[in-house]
Amino acid sequence: MEEHSACSVPAGSKIAFRETSPSGHESHVPSSEVLEAIENVIKDVLKSLAQKKAPVLTLANRSDWRNIEFKDSVGLQMIPRSTTRQIRSDCPSSAPRFALMLKILSMIYKMVQSNTYATKRDIYYSDTLLFGSQSIVDNIINDISCMLQIPRRSLHILSTTKGFVAGNLSYTEEDGTKVNCTWSATAVTVPSNVQGIKNLISHAKFILIVEKDATFQRLLDDDFCTKLSPCIMITGRGIPDLNTRLMVRKLWDVFQIPIFTLMDADPHGVEIMCIYKYGSVSMSFEAHHLTVPSIKWLGLLPSDLERLNIHKDVLIPFTKQDQNKLASIQKRPYIACQPLWKREVHTREHVNIR
Repeated sequence: MEEHSACSVPAGSKIAFRETSPSGHESHVPSSEVLEAIENVIKDVLKSLAQKKAPVLTLANRSDWRNIEFKDSVGLQMIPRSTTRQIRSDCPSSAPRFALMLKILSMIYKMVQSNTYATKRDIYYSDTLLFGSQSIVDNIINDISCMLQIPRRSLHILSTTKGFVAGNLSYTEEDGTKVNCTWSATAVTVPSNVQGIKNLISHAKFILIVEKDATFQRLLDDDFCTKLSPCIMITGRGIPDLNTRLMVRKLWDVFQIPIFTLMDADPHGVEIMCIYKYGSVSMSFEAHHLTVPSIKWLGLLPSDLERLNIHKDVLIPFTKQDQNKLASIQKRPYIACQPLWKREVHTREHVNIR
């Protein structure tokens, strides 16, 4: 859950966003620009102190649906001039977050200067008592990336990867390591620097995104990637991490082959599919290089439960959380432009089991 520690939001305050290329790729931001962006933030803090004013950090409201627009070609993206919130240094509820943001900005500045990298987990474990939790570090890093309008990789922060990829694919990692998924009996971990991989080769006819790790492993054990047709399989093992989403986008950009999703026929499975296809609200400022709107929902469809004669006794009843998630999905802007989805979600509402 996103933490909101702002004391006040200036009426009508807006923030503009860095443009991305039409293809979804934003070129790597030079170190000099990253350093300058951080220096500008610190200069503003010092200027406020010199004027005997309490310094503030102004951030876009990343989780506010009012700042989000939906486009078929991109998905959920932050509007060009978004309303903001303030992290104040003189407000008891936000002062600790203000200090932590300056601390992490300082760490980023040193890493960029020395050309070193760290994962979000590395940053948290550098001082667990200070940061309190990994989720606080994760949210602050996303806020900083959004505030500076600089991709996380250019901030020299790497994401810990949990996703796997398998099938008809080979590539070379940034350090020269050659990876061949085609002949591997087991899945390969999605690389931590997706932008750095090159020489991607595949004869795959399609890409299959699998929600659950257990389903992914079963398909891998059954040699699905070669028995049906040469293909690439990838899983984020539930809600996908940033690297898995970047990898799906990379594969789409390079190969331009159909991409299908295999998800559970419950609200969480639908939402995970939508994250791959249209993105998430909290990461909407990076939508152009994270989403693949051409992704197709292969299954499991709610209507499949009746078509396949799945007995209701073997299904798990909806929880209150499931019902709330389904109600939330029905209000999403992309449901309106997807008649088949709307019908499937409506079907799921009446089944009320998963």
